[in-house]
Amino acid sequence: MKKAELVFIPTTGISHLLSSVEVAKLLVDRDERLSITFLIMKLSSDPKIDRFINSVSKACTRIRFIDLPKDEPDSNEPKMIFFSLIEAQKPHVKDEVSKLVSQSESSPDSPTLSGFVLDMFCTPMIDVANEFGVPSYIFLASGAASLGLQFYVQALHDEQKVDPTEFKGSDAELVMPCLANPLPAKVLPFFMLDKEWLPLFLGLARRFRESKGIIINTFEELESHAIDSFSKVKGNTPPVYPVGPILNLNRDDDHDCDEESDKYKDIKQWLDEQPLSSVVYLCFGSMGSFGAVQVKEIACGLEQSGHRFLWSLRKPPPKGEMELHPSDHTNPRDILPEGFLDRTANIGKIIGWAPQTDILAHPSVGGFVSHCGWNSILESIWFGVPIATWPLYAEQQLNAFMLIVELGLGVEIKMDYRREFNWDGSENVISAGEIERGVRCLMELSDEKREKVKDMSGKSRKALENGGSSCTWLGRFIQDSVDHLP
Repeated sequence: MKKAELVFIPTTGISHLLSSVEVAKLLVDRDERLSITFLIMKLSSDPKIDRFINSVSKACTRIRFIDLPKDEPDSNEPKMIFFSLIEAQKPHVKDEVSKLVSQSESSPDSPTLSGFVLDMFCTPMIDVANEFGVPSYIFLASGAASLGLQFYVQALHDEQKVDPTEFKGSDAELVMPCLANPLPAKVLPFFMLDKEWLPLFLGLARRFRESKGIIINTFEELESHAIDSFSKVKGNTPPVYPVGPILNLNRDDDHDCDEESDKYKDIKQWLDEQPLSSVVYLCFGSMGSFGAVQVKEIACGLEQSGHRFLWSLRKPPPKGEMELHPSDHTNPRDILPEGFLDRTANIGKIIGWAPQTDILAHPSVGGFVSHCGWNSILESIWFGVPIATWPLYAEQQLNAFMLIVELGLGVEIKMDYRREFNWDGSENVISAGEIERGVRCLMELSDEKREKVKDMSGKSRKALENGGSSCTWLGRFIQDSVDHLP
């Protein structure tokens, strides 16, 4: 039996690493011929990533991790650092893969290099895969509609010579194959409306088309329209493999340090004391933070709603800077309205770091005010918790549109709210009245709509079972990527 090796290259940061490792686990569990090597890029040391990698290495003998040398990115532009880091790592990736190939050639028991699985931002590594004569696959941590939108905008630009940045501020609605409803231009991802960012993302879409296939963290029952559209669109569209929802549900590694373990116990104890489905949970992702004005509006909106709340409140970065992981406030009283904590002591709890999957799984949680990151959406669906949408950046406005208009699985606080990637200290402010309305709509959702969310939750779980849609697609990926080996 010939053994095969896949090389996974995720981007820096915990969120994309988590989901790509979960895909790797599924693959090695499914096929004993497979082993997987992760090549890890780091901008800086991250204890959370190190703990996670150590726990996976101990549990999965056929998944290993190699840290690539740290290189200083060849750019002073914050928005270019990310991409220049990936480009600078190409020689290091080539060196490590050369070692794998040499080992395979010298030992008949060693696995044969079968292909690269690249994070959506790591398309420059296709060049390295081509040098070794193996196929590249893309792992997309976002949804099928997001991929369809990228292909649509790229074709619009390259073939119809339309400049997407002209849609900025317009009331246009775009009809595209991947969506059943016209998409308002106001919910296009910011990078498609920005003249500096647009070329980078058009380049990604072009390179996606060079890949042998695209693994997507979604499932057929959730995005059937978008998934079906790929087989109907003319042009060079690689096959897609919807194998989700890919979730890291066993997050024990998050509680490893004493401080976080104590925080987890405190949060769980508080939730245990609340009535069934009574708590609205507010969290805005690993980069989600607001300035003082918006924080006060959220606090007032929550207080006026009268609903119980658990709010993950994070500290924004210094003016003009960008942080991948905001820190917790030393003393939330400094930024919250005077007396707020005392007035809401019986119905609310302010936290910093949040064990999100544990919170969403708790029976007292009845709603989720979310930034609409794709991982958060999949987690909320898995646990059957409806979402109130408050997107911030990236493709989150599109995700909010998907939830509300395409799927009918959420309510709107805002669908087109956006924050520029590089904060300048200024921010759009959503009023306390809008927040109160959104929270009330979410927590007082009709039984019919809650049942719709629960139904999709059941479908998400069945998709991963033997014979389920995602299980079947995973088998097809293995067949296409491994079974061709001699």
